[in-house]
Amino acid sequence: MELSCGVGGSAAPGPGPATAAAPPAPPVEEYESLPSGASLGTHMVAGAVAGIMEHTVMYPVDSVKTRMQSLQPDPKAQYRSVYEALKKIVLTEGFWRPLRGINVTMLGAGPAHAMYFACYEKMKKSLSDTIQHGGNSHLANGIAGSVATLLHDAVMNPAEVVKQRMQMFNSPYKSVLACVRTVQKVEGFGAFYRSYTTQLTMNVPFQAIHFITYEFMQEQINPRREYNPRSHIVSGAVAGAVAAAATTPLDVCKTLLNTQENMALSSVNISGHLSGMVNAFKTVYQLGGVSGYFRGVQARVIYQMPSTAIAWSVYEFFKYFLTKHKLEKRTSL
Repeated sequence: MELSCGVGGSAAPGPGPATAAAPPAPPVEEYESLPSGASLGTHMVAGAVAGIMEHTVMYPVDSVKTRMQSLQPDPKAQYRSVYEALKKIVLTEGFWRPLRGINVTMLGAGPAHAMYFACYEKMKKSLSDTIQHGGNSHLANGIAGSVATLLHDAVMNPAEVVKQRMQMFNSPYKSVLACVRTVQKVEGFGAFYRSYTTQLTMNVPFQAIHFITYEFMQEQINPRREYNPRSHIVSGAVAGAVAAAATTPLDVCKTLLNTQENMALSSVNISGHLSGMVNAFKTVYQLGGVSGYFRGVQARVIYQMPSTAIAWSVYEFFKYFLTKHKLEKRTSL
């Protein structure tokens, strides 16, 4: 979307004395080319709002996904579909049960996504300038998304651990603070990062696929890169679905490491705490075979499609809005 900072006037045609030429109009500036000195802050604010919106709007489905990925669920917590799961949880455990743990997610999502989008935009521009001389480079998009994930997950991983333990059926934790204290006391600080390597192993390819697909879709349906909400929603949804389906096996392993399901681990004679991606992969296979790696794939795709659509549409809107506001302030001076 091109934002004109101002329009220059011109002399009226016709006979008469020559008049001085009107001053040239200020240059037109694309909304994605943010004003110098404000780009980092704009990306961080837009990213933080997008992250919070993405995680809160779809949180009930995320709760269902966590439960459906359970390798040996309680008989009372076995579900055939996302709708059935939500209905059963609300009727048997209370209306607010699907939102349990949402506060810690919001606390982590804001700063995590602020760094995530700011890092992605900065790296994408730098790498594209190097690789494609300013053009769009899928390689640059993939690398930038992968590096941004390192920052995002460093902030988000502890919140994920607490969130998923709060989401599980018959969770023993009364509150987020109680969960944090108990995990720290019983398992140590390392428990909050036990799944970090698996999270990165999942999220690096997820984000690479996600960003490459999103930028590819934008090239197809929004080649001029204007502010177009419909194109951002469609591109985000397609990117989320493709990336989610492709990385579901890694997400199942991450959930097992985060939740440390006692019933599942004891059934394969694992005492203590399961750690490490390789051990998680072996345990999932022992408990569920190849199909075990795709537990909850339906819920994961249903969660990610609208989540990424919301994230991109909100992010692009706030990036457009903040940039336009900045340009208007500059022209009014």
